[in-house]
Amino acid sequence: MKKAAFLFGFTVILFFTACKDHSIAQDIKILTPQEFHDSIIKNKDIQLVDARTEAEFEEGHLQDALNIDVLETNFNTEAEKLNLEKPVYVYCRSGKRSAKAALILKDLGFKEIYDMQGGYLNWESEGFQEK
Repeated sequence: MKKAAFLFGFTVILFFTACKDHSIAQDIKILTPQEFHDSIIKNKDIQLVDARTEAEFEEGHLQDALNIDVLETNFNTEAEKLNLEKPVYVYCRSGKRSAKAALILKDLGFKEIYDMQGGYLNWESEGFQEK
């Protein structure tokens, strides 16, 4: 009887944990560089965020991107200046910082968030230049 109760409790916890992770995946869409490119070309009313450092941004970035460094303490303050109702596209160097930025944007209330898989390095390796 105790084993059955334990298994039931474990199953319930596992179910709710899986649902929570699944909802995050639904809110933040990961796009390949090709999908990212096609989407930002097609959709003109977007917000494009480069989550890298200022130095990295100056070395090269996508046209019309805003540089909001996710590692800086003012990231939330700067992100809050964006429009919650417009789609936001985010990228970094390799995808790690943009994933962090995407989660913060989700917590701030952004509804439509797109993260570029593999970041700017992947963008360049696919042969894309600026937007």
